[in-house]
Parts: sequence; C-alpha cells; structure tokens
Amino acid sequence: MTVAIVGAGQLGRMLALAGYPLGLEFRFLDRAADTPGGQVAPILTGDFTDRRLLRRLARGAQVVTFDWENVAVEPLRALADRVDFAPPLDALAASQDRLTEKRLFEKLRVPTNRYAAIDSARDLARAFARIGPGVLKTRRLGYDGKGQYRVRRARDLDPAFAALGNVPLIYEEFVPFDAEVSVIGARSARGEIAIYPLNGNVHVDGILRLTRAPWGPPSLARAAARHLRRVLEHFRYRGILTIEFFVRDGRLVANEMAPRVHNSGHWTIEGAETSQFENHLRAILGLPLGRTQARGHAAMVNLIGALPDRAAALGTPGLHWHDYGKAPRPGRKVGHCTLVEATAAARDRRVRALLPRLAPGVRPSFPRVSRFP
Repeated sequence: MTVAIVGAGQLGRMLALAGYPLGLEFRFLDRAADTPGGQVAPILTGDFTDRRLLRRLARGAQVVTFDWENVAVEPLRALADRVDFAPPLDALAASQDRLTEKRLFEKLRVPTNRYAAIDSARDLARAFARIGPGVLKTRRLGYDGKGQYRVRRARDLDPAFAALGNVPLIYEEFVPFDAEVSVIGARSARGEIAIYPLNGNVHVDGILRLTRAPWGPPSLARAAARHLRRVLEHFRYRGILTIEFFVRDGRLVANEMAPRVHNSGHWTIEGAETSQFENHLRAILGLPLGRTQARGHAAMVNLIGALPDRAAALGTPGLHWHDYGKAPRPGRKVGHCTLVEATAAARDRRVRALLPRLAPGVRPSFPRVSRFP
C-alpha cells in the first residue's frame, strides 16, 4: 500500500520511517526537494495548489495525508470525489482559521478563552474594552509564535493593528496560565479511538522546547481526553488530532488544534507502546489502532537552530537522537532528543542536567500545577 503525503518536513519523514516496518510505501509533494521527507521516499516538487501535481501524488495511493495543516483546502476539495484525504478536509479547514476554530470549541463545549473577530482598528478598541489584555493574532498561517502581538494596555492598540492589520485578525483574551499541555489521540475509520497520556509542554519564544509525559493528575488527563473525543467524533475523524490547552487554576482552556501528528508527541516513538506516527497510519488506512500506554516517564527536548555535539549526546546512556537532516538556521527545528525513565522524578533530574548540553542558554521552568477541581 502507498501513502501519499502533502508536505515533506520532519513529520512526513517520521511518518515514513514508522510505516516501512508495516510494509507501506510513501510518496511526497513539497515545494523543494531537499526536505527531510525527500531523504527517505520519492518526492514530487511544486506548489501545493497545483491540481495536476496533486493528481500525480494521489495516483495509485490508498490515501493522501498531510504533514502540516496550512495547505490550501479548495484545490483539495476539487479532487475529493476521486481522492481519499485523511484527516477530513473540514477538520483541516477549521484548524486554518483561528476564528472558525474558536467557534468550533464553543459549539462542542470545549472551554476556551474569550475572543473577538477583528476587521478594523475600531473593532480592536471595542474588543480590548470588553475583554481586557490579550493577544492580537492573524486568523490564518500563524505558528510557533508568529503573527501575534501582545496587547497589555490601550497604548498598544495602534501599534498592534499597524503591525498585523492588513489581514483578517482575531483578538484573544490573555490567559495567565500555570502550565501548557496537549492531548493527542487517533480515531480510525471504524470509529475506534485511542488517546495518549497528557503532555506537559514548555515553550520559549513561542517555540516548543520541552515535553514531559505522562504529566499532571488523572483528572486533568481525563478532561483533556473528553474534549478531544468530542472533536474527533464531530468530524468523524481519521488520523491523529492534537489539542493544545492552557492550564489555569487547575482547569483547561483550549488554545488551538492541529489535525496531524504533533511535535509534543515525538516522545511516543520511544516512550509509548505505539508511536503517534504509526497510529496515524493505522487510522487512515483502516487498520486496528495500537496501544497508547506510556512505557515509563518520557521527556523530549527540541533541538533548535543547530544540533549540539552529536558524540557527546550519543555518549549519554538512554538518550535517543533524532536528526532531521536540516541546515542550521536560527529558530529552526533541526532535531530532537528523547529519554525514558522509570519515574517522573528521575526523568526530570536527567532533563535538568542535560538541558545545558542540548539547549545551551535555555533555562525553561518546570511548571507544576498544585490546584485542581
């Protein structure tokens, strides 16, 4: 069986590596040939909106999936009667527009922060008066902290709108969170659902630097899984879906969703019985889902900008090294490392010791939530 993937970044590469032991074949479409996915499977090069290339990509494939969500949906819809896309295009479209996403959360009773659609400077002033301090964001194409402007006081309104106001915007209430978490789950064509343990995440400058899993009390994990199930069922979803939350006073506040395998789930390659990448493939191909239980207590450290010393890292017992084959560039995700320990305390001790070597200059805090409903 052949799986076609739109986008050939590191997520696509890891999908292919997870699929080869299952006897699968892969084909990519990307704008450039020197991509992580292109290292491991044939690649077509061209624009994601080129319907001729999309048809070539899909020819002979059982399913077409995605390694990122910001792919124009309309060219895909034009082929939907002949091509099996998974995840569903409606889920892809909803994730691309923050306003649509917030309205979906409200409809499905997934708690989120207050927000307002912004089309003018006057809209922004009204939203600030009603909501208070917040973040002005582009409705589309924002990721890793891009396309955002923090509004703390009234004098920030004009600079914020001047910086972002040439596209549709959304203003979101600022959440003074205690922690950031994400929940990842898969739903198959048969309606089977499998959800991974809750991830505790630390971001620096809008980029994920550290994930620990399992994280938090069972009550929080159950609440996150309940919200995720509602979204999976709403779309009759196929594949992996992720929802990111803030934790405030022991309660979840949904931030955004990602209809794909997710950076905060990379720990599952070594730390779960079935990785998120394998379960995505199982789900979109109609195969039984694998078990999602953790094998211990895992931590994943993103390697940003440039790789640290490989020999020193590989000399660390139990450290798993993942090099994406990307050229160094400031702010770029070029790899990650994972470790798994028997206890959360042992994991955290090792991560604290390794951070100066794996992420020089980065000293992320290890948030703990002490209050739960």
